Amino acid sequence: MASSPQVGELAPDFTLEGTDGPFTLSAHRGRRIVLAFYPGDETAVCTKQFCSYRDRAEDLAGLDATVIGISGKDVSSKEAFRDHHGLTVPLLADPDRAVAQRYGVASKFLGTKRATFVIDEAGRVAWRKIHALGVTYVGVDELQAVIGKLPATS
Repeated sequence: MASSPQVGELAPDFTLEGTDGPFTLSAHRGRRIVLAFYPGDETAVCTKQFCSYRDRAEDLAGLDATVIGISGKDVSSKEAFRDHHGLTVPLLADPDRAVAQRYGVASKFLGTKRATFVIDEAGRVAWRKIHALGVTYVGVDELQAVIGKLPATS
């Protein structure tokens, strides 16, 4: 498994297909991005996580950051997951887990570990949290606290 990028390091660039079309990280320079890696569509904790983001969409919008979910399986699985639960966060398909590997969150047992990376406007990792077990997740309140401590955008 590749090592995970550390705070201050340039976030590995990638392009993945998703529920809102293709997403390339470097195309979003100048904007804060939250990458929320998760083990799988329609699993109990992942469903709870992304439904909580849906239920607090207004609070997420106030973060001045784009929140993106990333896990294995294909785009059709992501679309079904989104449609089944009315999810509002774009979901990206990483079926070969190449991006999860570049971020050091690929797992032989889980496929993709639950992890959150906040990428700053310059494309650097500003904050990261990798969960040892996938039973908890970074909620909106924690994202608000983390992003609130980052230097103001210029």
